[in-house]
Amino acid sequence: MSAIESLPGAPESVTTCHTAYFSVRWPQTAIVVVSAHGELDAANAQDFAAYALRHVGTAKQMVLDLVGVEFFGTAGFSALHTLNVRCAGDGVDWVMVPGNAVARLLQICDPDATLPVAPRVETALVGIAGEPRPLLKLVPETS
Repeated sequence: MSAIESLPGAPESVTTCHTAYFSVRWPQTAIVVVSAHGELDAANAQDFAAYALRHVGTAKQMVLDLVGVEFFGTAGFSALHTLNVRCAGDGVDWVMVPGNAVARLLQICDPDATLPVAPRVETALVGIAGEPRPLLKLVPETS
């Protein structure tokens, strides 16, 4: 048994992809927590999005735990945008918990804070079941 498997609340699956590894756990039946650790860049950001999206069909709510991400490139932001669009289309509420590397890039690529962010996973799990957030309007209404 590995160290990860022996921890209480340990991830149910772990996938290694280049310089990162991804894991998933289900704290409740309809809520999935998808975690990433290491570096998310052009080599693996879309793999991370695909990994997370595999669980969207079975979850009603998703928390992305990105605290363990040490490097986050612009391809990672593109992956977050893909997740945002797919979750909105599938009616899945989601929120991310960014680490320092992710937060730095969000300041540049998402200065209006349109992507859902929580300070901690525990806060996200409590808050995700609350009121749905309004979707971002990309085209302003005309009078």
